[in-house]
Amino acid sequence: MRAYERFAEYVKINTTSDEKSGTHPSFKGEFDLASQIRDQLIALGLQGVKMDDNCYVYGFLPATPGYENSKKLGFIAHLDTSCDASGEGVNPVFHENFNGEEVVFEKTGFVMKAEKYPELRKLKGETLITSDGTTLLGADDKAGVAEIMTMLEILTKEDNIPHGPVRVAFTPDEEIGEGTDYFDLDYFDADFAYTVDGGDCNLLEYENFNAASMTVKVKGVSVHPGDAKNTMINASKVAMEYHNMLPCDQCPEKTEGKEGFFHLTEMTGRASDAELSYIIRDHDMNLFCQKKALAEALAGELNEKYGNGTVEVIIKDSYYNMLEKIKPHMHLIENAVKAIEAAGLKAEEVPIRGGTDGAMLSYKGLPCPNLGTGGFYFHGNQECITVERMDKAVEILINIVRLYALMKNN
Repeated sequence: MRAYERFAEYVKINTTSDEKSGTHPSFKGEFDLASQIRDQLIALGLQGVKMDDNCYVYGFLPATPGYENSKKLGFIAHLDTSCDASGEGVNPVFHENFNGEEVVFEKTGFVMKAEKYPELRKLKGETLITSDGTTLLGADDKAGVAEIMTMLEILTKEDNIPHGPVRVAFTPDEEIGEGTDYFDLDYFDADFAYTVDGGDCNLLEYENFNAASMTVKVKGVSVHPGDAKNTMINASKVAMEYHNMLPCDQCPEKTEGKEGFFHLTEMTGRASDAELSYIIRDHDMNLFCQKKALAEALAGELNEKYGNGTVEVIIKDSYYNMLEKIKPHMHLIENAVKAIEAAGLKAEEVPIRGGTDGAMLSYKGLPCPNLGTGGFYFHGNQECITVERMDKAVEILINIVRLYALMKNN
């Protein structure tokens, strides 16, 4: 079975994670896909297959004879999809011999044109997969799941591919930043790993943002507007004042590459109280710390102006740039480049303007850069991938396995 065939089945299962649920996993539908993956791993003959109570799935492929002492290599993908667009009732549509210029979503009438989505042009002649336009597709990251599963099937059925011990894991709730919260590193027992959760199949990512979440709480003084002079402190207006004090050019819509930002994600407010929710991002740790210090200093300025306790800033670090943890293990990057080139592609090393499970796992002791899946325009109804690029992603995974078969444990 090819990767796209698995993928077409996986995307039909709704696994939209929910950051407000307070449960693990955050959405029960994630168990539906996890159960299917568990059963398929067992059918492939993997050892130690387990789905735990938090919806993590693990499986182990023993080494081929003579390679038992090779490094233990892991591959990881996540089961959930983003809540930025609906994941219910996904209907994958195949556009054979794609023209490279536009996609017409007949169900909605929307036309996705290359003028706005330039990556489409390089997909000309391939078999493009989209949703019907009413939902996201789910390539982030069910493409990664399908590619790892296809790699395993090839390794189990073809005797001519040498490999060391291979570990796989499938995680819930990556999209809400909880993908590694209950990851059992001891059970997984890998020396190194790759997440398969990136964009085009030739991409290789091992730098990401340092990240924090920030909540700004404002307490106002609410009185009758007829008696408000010199007494009222309108919390909503103070919240707007706080936001306008942040650097106006440090926002997602005005930054690129490694440039960081403050991103206002949600706001609520009345005269008596208000609350702002932000994410803070920067590749550079020093600049990241400066951003957090600025956020707290601005609160101090407003408290001097309106009174102590008016503005409270709560900052919680989310994850850090994995680069520092990858540097001692650059063979992960060198081998990935070799694997991509062996598949006939030019490797492209790009910084992630976001984060992955791999960043968290790297800081927990499992060096874990990120590989591409062949997908584009994630988290929206325009998400797409191609059959051919999924095949290439599988080829790259197998090439990596071959390379690590030669890397022995001391």
